[in-house]
Amino acid sequence: MKIVIPEDYQDCVRHLDAFTKLEGKEVTIYNDSVSDEDALVERFADADALVLIRERTPITESLLARLPRLKAISQTGGGAAHVDMAACKRHGVTVMAGTGSPHAAAELTWGLVLAAMRHIPEEFENLKAGRWQRTLGTGLKGRTLGIFGYGKIGQLIARYGQAFEMNVLVWGREGTRTRAAEAGLEVAASQAELFERSDVLSLHLRLNADTRGIVTSEDLARMKPSALLVNTSRAPLIVPGALEEALRKGRPGRAAVDVFEEEPVTRHPLLTLPNFLATPHLGYVEKDSYELYFGDAFDNLLAFEAGRPVKNLAE
Repeated sequence: MKIVIPEDYQDCVRHLDAFTKLEGKEVTIYNDSVSDEDALVERFADADALVLIRERTPITESLLARLPRLKAISQTGGGAAHVDMAACKRHGVTVMAGTGSPHAAAELTWGLVLAAMRHIPEEFENLKAGRWQRTLGTGLKGRTLGIFGYGKIGQLIARYGQAFEMNVLVWGREGTRTRAAEAGLEVAASQAELFERSDVLSLHLRLNADTRGIVTSEDLARMKPSALLVNTSRAPLIVPGALEEALRKGRPGRAAVDVFEEEPVTRHPLLTLPNFLATPHLGYVEKDSYELYFGDAFDNLLAFEAGRPVKNLAE
């Protein structure tokens, strides 16, 4: 079985403990990112199986039609919205997915909160340039942490906020509100109230037809000039262009994100703004998470090769 692993940006997969599961297999790993279909076909033409790193590589009908040898896709993590399942079924490609962990993404989220509120990146640059103490940060104790979405990551963020003695305010679907209330947290009366009251507002929603563009310019305009918006979930949760417009107007005063509409990013209007902080989609990119994700992906692939039963998402 010939296996291709695309878009391993850090060239880290072959150094994972989990990679020993593929010992003796013919594995090709690419460390750059390409989106041109012809280039992808050239790279995947001889592959019996692909191991995809989260949502980095979209698998479309037109691409599959040009890969007659492909028999399996083993997805790292549990999500596979970037894979055309109907097309995979038509072309006889089995799609498998593993499990994920919320901890790495939650930890990065909190790192962005602290970095933005205390101006850590700016002060590091100041220090290197010989400038001492040029900003006045804002503490978290006693302030309101808004959480939009109370799934596994949102629940961890709530606990982090409580550890920092913040007041936690939650909003989301009915199930979200019920779980938050059962946990003893305050539930906002509306989405508008969540945006109005939050000093730090963190988005923790899955991207789907209902949540795409769920954060509007009107929502952002309700935020305090001193507030911070954090998005480590998905960029399209926010209406395109709305965050840039809001930051230029000063409501919210700052934003910190880990996700963009198209990735990888080399240029983006938000990167020019002084009140914007970003990381290059590092939420899940962490050693323990990678061992979990790739361990599952490789186990699924070996089970498929051996003819053992696997769950096929394309069925």
